[in-house]
Amino acid sequence: MSANIVLYTGPTPNGRKISIALEELALPYEARYVDILEGDQHKPEFRALNPNNKFPVIIDPQGPEGREFVLWESGAILWYLAEKTGRLLPSSGEARHLVHQWLMFQMAGVGPMIGQFAHFFFYAKDKHPYAIQRYGAEMRRLLEVMDEHLATHEWFAGDSYSIADISILPWVEGAVETQENIEHLQGWVERLKQRPAVQRGLDVARDQVRPEIVEGGMQGFNDEHRSQLFGTAQYARDQGSRQD
Repeated sequence: MSANIVLYTGPTPNGRKISIALEELALPYEARYVDILEGDQHKPEFRALNPNNKFPVIIDPQGPEGREFVLWESGAILWYLAEKTGRLLPSSGEARHLVHQWLMFQMAGVGPMIGQFAHFFFYAKDKHPYAIQRYGAEMRRLLEVMDEHLATHEWFAGDSYSIADISILPWVEGAVETQENIEHLQGWVERLKQRPAVQRGLDVARDQVRPEIVEGGMQGFNDEHRSQLFGTAQYARDQGSRQD
């Protein structure tokens, strides 16, 4: 059995969080691409790993007590990897709780709000001005919260780089390019992207970016893709389970 961690991932912010962390922690890993536009996330072999049919997922062959361990949810994976290595997470005190605070801020706010804005702005077949305005305004508010914090802090939590920073970066790196008057957040993004491990982590699966996704320019995104992501195919598992 390989000692490498297996990472199921793709070119999305949540996937990139984990590849950045693995690179920073110098943990050997094997990245396996999950093509969500083709429905890889709905295949039985993937759902056996994550019944919520989302990536990232890791398989650690040397998990707790030396047993193979499967874990999903990007925030939980970041915390696990930090505790496993004793790095990127303060061992105790206020700083440890602040890492948890900012990690939850990203999971509960930054990711969902920027994700919903992207959904209605890029992916929705019908454009709804209210939804675009609502999530665009909330995205901007959150960016301002982070910018204000970074005006007086070098990092998001405590006095050192942590999984809190890693969790936020992939979500905001694109957003800051379209916004004005958030210089502190923009400077933080550029500083982190100069780290070799961050750049390697961001580049994982970049060569498999398809033209149908945002980073590829949304060329050819169609109803079948919508079905796989948030339509009939996405909910077929639930429909099937109700028929059993």
